[in-house]
Amino acid sequence: MDSTEDLSPGDASPSAADGAAPSEALSALAHACGISTSYTAWNGEPRVCSAAAIRAALAALDVEASDDAACDLSLSGLEDHVWQRTVPPVTVVMRGQERRIHVHVKPGEPVTVGLRLESGQVQELPTPSRPGPTRGDGAAAIERVTVKVPTDVPLGWHRVEAITQGRRGRGYLVVTPERISVDPQVRARRPWGFMTQLYSVRSRRSWGLGDFADLADMCSLAKFRADADFVLVNPLHAGEPVTPMEPSPYLPTSRRFLSPLYIRIEDIPEVAYVPSQQRAVIEWAAEKPQRANASDDLIDRDTVWDSKHEALEQVFKAPRSQGREAQFEAFCVREGVALEHFATWCAIAEHYRGQTWPAELANPTSKEVAAWRDAHEDRVLFYAWLQWIADEQMGRAQAGAKAAGMSIGLMTDLAVGVHPEGADAWAWQRVLAGGIGVGAPPDMYNQQGQDWSQPPWQPRALEAAAYIPFRDVVRSAVRHAGALRIDHILGLFRQWWVPHGHTPSDGVYISFDHEALVGILALEAERAGTIVIGEDLGTFEPWVRDYLSERGLLGTSIVWFERDGETLRPPEEYRADALASVTTHDLPPTAGYLAGEHVELREQLGLLVKDVQEVRDESARERDAMIALLRERGWLREDYNDEDVILAIHTLVMNTPALLTAVAVTDAVGERRTQNQPGTHDEYPNWQIPLCDNNGEPVLLDDLFDHPRMQRLIATIKAAR
Repeated sequence: MDSTEDLSPGDASPSAADGAAPSEALSALAHACGISTSYTAWNGEPRVCSAAAIRAALAALDVEASDDAACDLSLSGLEDHVWQRTVPPVTVVMRGQERRIHVHVKPGEPVTVGLRLESGQVQELPTPSRPGPTRGDGAAAIERVTVKVPTDVPLGWHRVEAITQGRRGRGYLVVTPERISVDPQVRARRPWGFMTQLYSVRSRRSWGLGDFADLADMCSLAKFRADADFVLVNPLHAGEPVTPMEPSPYLPTSRRFLSPLYIRIEDIPEVAYVPSQQRAVIEWAAEKPQRANASDDLIDRDTVWDSKHEALEQVFKAPRSQGREAQFEAFCVREGVALEHFATWCAIAEHYRGQTWPAELANPTSKEVAAWRDAHEDRVLFYAWLQWIADEQMGRAQAGAKAAGMSIGLMTDLAVGVHPEGADAWAWQRVLAGGIGVGAPPDMYNQQGQDWSQPPWQPRALEAAAYIPFRDVVRSAVRHAGALRIDHILGLFRQWWVPHGHTPSDGVYISFDHEALVGILALEAERAGTIVIGEDLGTFEPWVRDYLSERGLLGTSIVWFERDGETLRPPEEYRADALASVTTHDLPPTAGYLAGEHVELREQLGLLVKDVQEVRDESARERDAMIALLRERGWLREDYNDEDVILAIHTLVMNTPALLTAVAVTDAVGERRTQNQPGTHDEYPNWQIPLCDNNGEPVLLDDLFDHPRMQRLIATIKAAR
């Protein structure tokens, strides 16, 4: 989910993109809230955001902007709000950075400010400088005093506490690393690995789609058979607890928890203690989805989950040993309220399957929800147990990858957002913007713009919550990952908000505190020892990529997108701090791309904005330019075939200075079909394509590394390293 716009606000054009242009008062309020009133479109033309879109965005921020008088009042209120907080809810700093915290007290009132470190140690901060500037008069007057933060505070989440005669204020001080470090041995090795959609890679033991056990086996095989150091997989976030299931891994119900769809039933220890009659039920449940393993039919998540859900019910009833029960309880304590809310949402969604929930269950912290949870305790516990099992199996996959000798192991993927009616949207409604969908403005590929429907973080509310919900998402993402890919990392800087009822072209950009978000991401990744890769495709201003690089985040390089104008970029000029690959899940595998199938598919689906022959000619020129470059470098013989070109392109990508290189499993077997066609929903079977080879024959994990094309590709990669 990436767009091709830049970050510059641009010069305003005479009229708004859709509707009336904003007034001066509305513009001033919007700028104070980080909302754009204009931007530069993909073609370089300036655009003005409509007043209606700006007002809708302000409403989502809980800022009144119904008319100019309200705008003026709200602007004054924003300034007052900062002065009314004793201490900020959160202050994010880099380690060693000199920073000051503003404390607000009554004029002349004595105040002490202390710092409680994560370790529990308490230290008093330097005496605030007095007197400070004041705001207001009489009894309403407020003085601002400034406290220096020592530069030697260690990394972590610390608490600042200010005590006056009548008030006590608390906030977080988050100390982050300057940059995410990468093990020098990893840098020296410059690892490569495979990337795949896990559900598409099945084994003979799978239940119709790839699972955590398949992931563990793939890591071991990739290391022992190919000397690979990581496996990049699609987001494994939680989906719906009942069918029908959303196929897209990029539209989960929760980014905080995992999808039980990937659980390998037979690997749960308690299966051994299921009574024989129930064991027969489990074996019967496995038969139908397992028959699909060797088929080229589309992945059927609904059938898989119905079968697995029935089997998991039986395993859940089996007795756990005291040690296993203690582990489950410890998991529940660690995950805390977040797990309680998630499991409750799953149980309610199961109970009211396909029906509208009662209004009293809309608030996760209400007494009605608490009463419902108590009345359905066993179902809530079942969904918490599923998360424990999923977490165990994913942890086992990463442990197995490291034990096999992989320097990185699992490379997970963090989706940009969540389903608007999912568990996270319910549990975190206080910190998500209502009435808004995240998307992208019109670009050369989608001239109507895009609305992904996902509710965004509400920046003001997220700051008031000390960014803890964002921290918890990151912690979950890095827990069992040697590396983490972040989809559409531009969203940590700004997002395109599309108000409900507006067209995707009638939206606004809203800015986020990227220093705070990237800093927290860096802190949690550094603690977990996780490398972070930002998907920074599209048109970015240089300072954005420079900033991410300075903080130790790698970028993303796709061979087909690496250009200087119309000229393919030579491999030696690629970025070093990047994950490089030939293709991505939003493009056909290389065999299909070379054949121009991406053009024909878009033409069939009515997605082209140019004449189809013009697009075919452009694709042919792109292919010819690539072949010319490969021939020039001596990587492609004169009497080549399509497989030779694929091997040569992988030689090219292995000759870039990129720190990490990913090879698509689809390219390793000659698959031609794309997993996802951007701009479509039901028109194309996105995220449902099983792994097949160049002849359309299904390829199981058991046979993957014996496939002749895979062996030739591995030999090519080893020769190029």
